[in-house]
Amino acid sequence: MTLRTAISAFAVFAAVIACAAPAKKPATASRRAVAAPVQTAHRRSPYVGAICADATTGRILSTDNADAEAYPASVTKLMTLFLVLEDVHAGKYDLDSMAVATPDVNRCEASWIGIKVGESMSIRDLCLTLMVESANDAAIVLAVNSAGSFDDFVAKMNSRATELGMTRTRYYNPNGLPPNSTKRYPWKSFNVTTAADQLKLALALLKMPETLEFTSVKTCDLVKTKGGYRASVTRRVNEPLRRTELAPGESIVKNLCNHNNVMVKDKQKIFNPDGREAIDGLKTGYIDAGGSSVVITGSRGGKRTVAVVLGSSSAKERDEHASRLISDALGAIAW
Repeated sequence: MTLRTAISAFAVFAAVIACAAPAKKPATASRRAVAAPVQTAHRRSPYVGAICADATTGRILSTDNADAEAYPASVTKLMTLFLVLEDVHAGKYDLDSMAVATPDVNRCEASWIGIKVGESMSIRDLCLTLMVESANDAAIVLAVNSAGSFDDFVAKMNSRATELGMTRTRYYNPNGLPPNSTKRYPWKSFNVTTAADQLKLALALLKMPETLEFTSVKTCDLVKTKGGYRASVTRRVNEPLRRTELAPGESIVKNLCNHNNVMVKDKQKIFNPDGREAIDGLKTGYIDAGGSSVVITGSRGGKRTVAVVLGSSSAKERDEHASRLISDALGAIAW
């Protein structure tokens, strides 16, 4: 049975139960009507496409419309992180190297950390804010530092996507912001991808041990320093809360919280039999035109799975289906 077949069967069962229930009173005039979820080719209920795989072997565990085109939004930042980590592995710079914001940083909007032209931040801390806060300005600073220019980094994104076999993916920017939102944006098209393509990227990214260093962070503090910012991790998956220590002249300007609800929200967490949290990444995304998306990963008994849900009409639907996919997959590979 495919995912969509199972979902349809559940919908029929729910309809039967609803018919048997007592009729509800008509809504009063004072009660506001709830708008139906937006349904488009790139934003649907329950999703545009989904896929799940064993992260170690790449074996597909379930798939549903995984080659359908979707707008990844901030899931785009996984490719940005991937290319930065490849730079580090190639010795181009290291995680403690400093990157300085260029005027390109002004070509974005929230969510952001607020780094200004001329201010600096380490590659490590930029990657943290990229994954935790989904900082659009951090993505641009990392991109220009990596390739020398915004356009050259976008070309690098597309070239690497082709090499990974992401044949239905096209990037126009390193952060996933939609086109034409402001006159500052130099791109004129949406980043486009599929669930199957994002799975290929996730499997490659998970081969780099540093990846989970960034994606498993639940919260961190953004600290203003003399010449820029730094990020101080305050909580990781399966670790206690830490306190940020400040040097003279430093101040905490913002508390950052990961948007991966299945990882951070108590009611949505997935636990392993030993009581430890299973989920430790990777990235969510949302834009109006493309709905809510997530690439999620978790481990159990030394084995890891990854699931992709793209283009859900709401974050609630996205989280429900991603949670179900990853839970079923963890149960399947644990045997």
